[in-house]
Amino acid sequence: MWWRWSSTRQITSAQKMADDPRQISMVVCMELDCGMSPRTCDITNYVKEEQVPLGLHCFNIYPACEDKRQRSEWQKFLHFLKQYRKAAFASTENGQMYILPSRQDGEYSYAVVQYLTHDHGVTRSQSHVKSDIKNENDGIQVEPLKRDLEDNCMDELANHKIDSSRCYSKEMLKSRGETHSRSTTSLTGPRKNYVCIHPSYLKTLGQSHSDWIFGAIAEFVDNSRDAKATMLDISIDMIYSRLVDKEIPMLAIVDDGHGMSHEELMKMVSFGRKQPDTNDPNYIGRYGVGFKTGAMRLGRDALVLTQTTNSRSIAFLSQSLNEGNDNVEIPIVTYSRKGQFMEYDRNFQTEASSKINLKAIMDFSPFDKYLIGEKAGLFQREGTGTQIYIWNLDEWGSTYSLEWVDGVNGGSSFYQGDIYIRSRRARSRLGQMTQQVPLDYSLRSYLEVIFLDPRMKIRVQGSLVKSRPLAKFLHKTSIENGLVLEKPVQLILGHSQLDLEQGNCGIFLYWHGRLIEAYKRVGSMIHNGEKSHGIVGVIDVTNVMDDDSGRVWVHNNKQGFVDCEPYALLEDWLSKKADEYVDNTIDKVNVKKGGARYKPDLQWVQCNKCRKWRVLHPDFDSNTLPVDWFCYMKPVYGKCEMPEEKLESGVITISSQRTGYSYKEKEKSPRSETEELPPLKRLRRGVKS
Repeated sequence: MWWRWSSTRQITSAQKMADDPRQISMVVCMELDCGMSPRTCDITNYVKEEQVPLGLHCFNIYPACEDKRQRSEWQKFLHFLKQYRKAAFASTENGQMYILPSRQDGEYSYAVVQYLTHDHGVTRSQSHVKSDIKNENDGIQVEPLKRDLEDNCMDELANHKIDSSRCYSKEMLKSRGETHSRSTTSLTGPRKNYVCIHPSYLKTLGQSHSDWIFGAIAEFVDNSRDAKATMLDISIDMIYSRLVDKEIPMLAIVDDGHGMSHEELMKMVSFGRKQPDTNDPNYIGRYGVGFKTGAMRLGRDALVLTQTTNSRSIAFLSQSLNEGNDNVEIPIVTYSRKGQFMEYDRNFQTEASSKINLKAIMDFSPFDKYLIGEKAGLFQREGTGTQIYIWNLDEWGSTYSLEWVDGVNGGSSFYQGDIYIRSRRARSRLGQMTQQVPLDYSLRSYLEVIFLDPRMKIRVQGSLVKSRPLAKFLHKTSIENGLVLEKPVQLILGHSQLDLEQGNCGIFLYWHGRLIEAYKRVGSMIHNGEKSHGIVGVIDVTNVMDDDSGRVWVHNNKQGFVDCEPYALLEDWLSKKADEYVDNTIDKVNVKKGGARYKPDLQWVQCNKCRKWRVLHPDFDSNTLPVDWFCYMKPVYGKCEMPEEKLESGVITISSQRTGYSYKEKEKSPRSETEELPPLKRLRRGVKS
């Protein structure tokens, strides 16, 4: 638990404290179960040591200084208390605290906190604590609590000159007895070591997605789906930054999910968290690093604005803010919400701390109170959701790694907006020869297939992404069932016209419904050249890659699988099934009328309201469907309440119809579908054939 202890230059009233705060230092303590764990502690008074009641609970706090100024302030603070035999007084919603210097420590490496909670008072038996307090702070007498205001306390403190060359920020040590008493203990026993997180680690986090920047964006898409969002909007727009006095690109990721409370936001920005005890196959997030690795890969600075039904919070993860610091600072401001009425939530921080954090956000970002209000307006009156804004985007030479194109409203698919990886390079895959892999460098193409069962609407640069669940768009579909490590798996294989034209093939592996590997070549696909082009497989490997003991065989960037026994056995099974399919379905090489074109066995369309998939009649031209199609429209003329059709298992369906070739034309033509054509003649210029 990290606390920020703050004080004031002149303590005359609570109002002056809020107007003129001065931070002392970050601290850490071991007694997280003490019930007195405010994230920010504001000192409002100084009392004489003899006025501190006896019989209070105790624990030690240790400095976790972020910079040289905090180290200096910490030592000045304790030196002042020790020289004038004072105790710093602070009041929280849970009780009252007194901070005293240790009489056994001349280097100010820790301080003693004595506290009184509202629920127990001093009448509770604390004989063992009393003796420890007596040893730690001699001369304290039992007297009624008094507040002795000292208006010039901090002025005197600031005048003391203390050697601040010593660094205690990494010496957050504490010894506890085997009984884990709340009383103080000597530092001569065993000690536990803690570490600080240097701001350079923020840049290191982005290396998780160093080989593919779309993996960073996928982290935010996962979070939106886990938050039960129905709409996700991803766009890059130019925004004016007063820090550089020019317009800069800013990536915006906005969803309408259930938002995050203060506690959930703290977990998201914290560096690692406890993995969930249960394994929900419909939940993607697991490692607690997605937001940080994704944001720091895409840019240097990220702001989070999130709203629930009763709260609104702002968090700022920034490399710019932390330049020159020794420890990472993440300003967070939380408001309690009743309708559109907002006020600082004092359950988590004081008003003074909230203002300090808000000022830090506005000083180091393009956001002022007007822009924050404008973005908050996107939530509407009763809305919830999360907005993430990232700027100082990753660079590619003299420009940016991402390239964005705005769409045209009402335009065809060729005029839809998109975000590209500027290099346009395909990812490296075993056996792959083509460089034409759109999902590797087109965000729209990637998001079309990112989910096995897409339900969430996604917009890129203002244009709706048309989901393309691969299993529903295959020709000569074969559904294969089997067991890997006694766990059931199902593989759907078929031919894809688009991938045939682009020279692609392979298996799409999904985990928890999310694409982990695309175009994975197995078996003869690796070396048989064009024979396998157009063959695509789809499989959900959640059962196999989630260990019964709670272990997950997926990389924490969710872009690959760990080299393990389950994955090796899965590869063997996929190779066998893919080779069997190639042997049974590949046509012999001959010349066909109009060229061979694979039409999906079934035509599907997704309702823009209920997000269910509907099967179209084989003769219906799907190109005539509007962009926003609903169940009541032709040719279905149904209702959203109708159940969704499913692919039948264990059946091979072979389509006899080709694109652009209707059954009526077949009846009229006496010629067969496969026909030998006369050889082509070479035409010479000026000579009639």
